[in-house]
Amino acid sequence: MLKKKKIPHTYVIIFYIIVFAAIMTWVIPGGKYVDDTVVKNGTETVEKVFKYTDNAPQTWEIFAALFKGFAKQSEIIVFILMIGGAFWIMNHSKAIDVGIFSFLKASKKLEKNSFFNKIGVNNLIITMVMLLFSVFGAVFGMSEETIAFIIIIVPLSISMGYDSITGVAMVFVAAGLGFAGAILNPFTIGIAQGIAELPLFSGIEYRLFCWVVINLIGISYVLWYANKIKKNPKASYVYDEDQYWRDREKESSKESIEYQTPISAWVVYVVLIGILVVCSFLFPMTDLKIGNSSYGFPALMVATVLFVIAGFASLRKSVHFFVLTLLMLTIYFLVVGVMGYDWYVEEIASLFFAMGIFAGAAMNYNPDKITKLFLEGVKDILSAALIVGLAAGIIVILEDGQVIDTILYTLSKSMNNLGEVSAVGIMYIIQTAINIVIPSGSAKAAITMPIMAPFSDLIGISRQATVMAFQFGDGFTNMITPTSGILIGVLGVAKIPYEKWVKWITPIMIILVIIGFLLLIPTVTMDLNGFK
Repeated sequence: MLKKKKIPHTYVIIFYIIVFAAIMTWVIPGGKYVDDTVVKNGTETVEKVFKYTDNAPQTWEIFAALFKGFAKQSEIIVFILMIGGAFWIMNHSKAIDVGIFSFLKASKKLEKNSFFNKIGVNNLIITMVMLLFSVFGAVFGMSEETIAFIIIIVPLSISMGYDSITGVAMVFVAAGLGFAGAILNPFTIGIAQGIAELPLFSGIEYRLFCWVVINLIGISYVLWYANKIKKNPKASYVYDEDQYWRDREKESSKESIEYQTPISAWVVYVVLIGILVVCSFLFPMTDLKIGNSSYGFPALMVATVLFVIAGFASLRKSVHFFVLTLLMLTIYFLVVGVMGYDWYVEEIASLFFAMGIFAGAAMNYNPDKITKLFLEGVKDILSAALIVGLAAGIIVILEDGQVIDTILYTLSKSMNNLGEVSAVGIMYIIQTAINIVIPSGSAKAAITMPIMAPFSDLIGISRQATVMAFQFGDGFTNMITPTSGILIGVLGVAKIPYEKWVKWITPIMIILVIIGFLLLIPTVTMDLNGFK
């Protein structure tokens, strides 16, 4: 009987990819896009022009890839470590366990209702959670932020009878669906349309339609898979890996939770009210940016009022519910910070770090215990941070080898003498291929759109269609490419091996890529608003 071949460790797989990337720097000619001044109709304009350069083959650099990858993705790595430490403090408080128990108890009550019982309470929960994160992805490009929610949703998914893949899908895949079907994402659509000289967020009607179609397909796939795992948990690709989460759930259920409210929790409550009141006076109005529009909203004042009410009510029940209130306040400020104050990983990591400290103080932990718990959390999540640095090494090798621009140039030349549908399809394939080596949507827009937009004029395709080809090409493969530090970070936190994730995501990825092409066809064959 043949022995089953063991799949290499995720770290090994990524290192193999780094080696392959280094080999490519010996085969592919070096090249670079440079700014060049061109005179058109008497006006000087600066355009990107490709020029071949000397090769920069990579050899021993493959061993420096981890170091350089850490330097390149240092913000994401520190973000993961701070999030892990903060949530370890919260996990130790048993507040999340209390929240999950209460949630499951409430869902059991809903099942008694004939309507909810018919459609399935769990199906409704998965759909609503996914729609929420999809909206976040479509409106303000939620990406790195999903890592923080994995620590909450994966244990919830396990408690509901699913697996860690379902939990990741509810957050990361949902945000990815929204990112691909971006409606008002300033980091992709905003930059791409700006470079293409299009009215910002124009063509929103058809984009909204595409977002609905993409989510309908993606959510349906996740629901189908979730119900399959519910019936047969051992059918999960990660059944063995999920033993980690099941053990944590068992430990939580065995430990008796003492429902009480120490004086320290009331002190934290009063201190936070003071901070919120001061901030409300300093920042009475917040300009929340939704697409190209901005809306004034007294976000901090609303947060203060809600916290005063919810905090008092939760403290009367137990400190555990108060810690959950802190979590809800943190999520509220995350959304407000991203949409109103352009927060990125530094501010978000600091926000969750503060949440962890306040949660520990509310539980009456002394500074030494809070520090000890934080370090335990960092240790637990360290492997996820390490793999992000290693994956970034792939990009470092390709960049240092100066082959990324050559790949882009070679692919762009393949669009000559094609029909409209074929041309937009090739653009889509090019953007999808490039996303494997340049997973950053903003960076890819800055590199590709100055080339693709003028080229679309020459072949008779609207620039809006070109932007949409970029949008789809940028969005879908973010959920599978090993060069994405965010994907690798998410999988590391969820304890899901990359190769098993690929097995699960590949079928829906193929479907979404095909759907993306089909949705591009009307942009060159129909008279759509904003696509002329």
